[in-house]
Amino acid sequence: MGTVFSFDVRGGEPLAVQAALREAVAGLHRVNEVFSTYRDDSQVSRLARGELTVDDCDPEVAEVLELGAEAERLSDGWFSMRYEGRLDPTGIVKGWAVERAARRMALAGATGVSVNGGGDVQLLGVPGPARPWRVGVSDPLRPGGLAAVVSAAGAAELAVATSGTAERGAHIVDPRTGRSAVTDLLAVTVVAPTITWADCWATAAFAMGSREGLAWLESLPDVEALLITAGDEVRCTGGLAARLG
Repeated sequence: MGTVFSFDVRGGEPLAVQAALREAVAGLHRVNEVFSTYRDDSQVSRLARGELTVDDCDPEVAEVLELGAEAERLSDGWFSMRYEGRLDPTGIVKGWAVERAARRMALAGATGVSVNGGGDVQLLGVPGPARPWRVGVSDPLRPGGLAAVVSAAGAAELAVATSGTAERGAHIVDPRTGRSAVTDLLAVTVVAPTITWADCWATAAFAMGSREGLAWLESLPDVEALLITAGDEVRCTGGLAARLG
């Protein structure tokens, strides 16, 4: 998927956790084989060319396409699985894969799981009896600095996803124009229970811009967000402060 994945896993029976970790890593490689838009032989590429139907593909393809369609509906089209007229579920696949890998570890008995896929993090359980998971949010205007630290205290599961231009440049597309999204934003960080949705909502809100994006994020249940503009203005949803620490 063109990025680095890392696992921090606590507790559980060592052999069972190690076996689950091998399965999770193999599963991530399989996701890349099936969903990569850079591989001509991937199922998604062949589906986009009309060489396969959804029924011909692995069941996970239908699952991801259904999630993507729901994201499009809930974002009023600001999240899209189409790029230049072609099927491209890239915007949802990574978050979905991260969440799936984390849940695989939890099912194996791990009591604390953190899976980070290119900066998008799914947290389950706790790393220790007296402390929660904490995730630093990079400051897009100050390389190496943090704009905030998100705490998972009191949450059985929490996810943190950021979309922006600081590291990858202008890669987010405005689905209404088909061109790079031009907004006043540098970064949108979304905090939600699952990374599948947090990643989608961060992408959609970035394309909307700070004013519309913040209002939309405020309307979503169990979602908090931090938006940073090119003018170094920080805007937050009303409940974000309870998640900082």
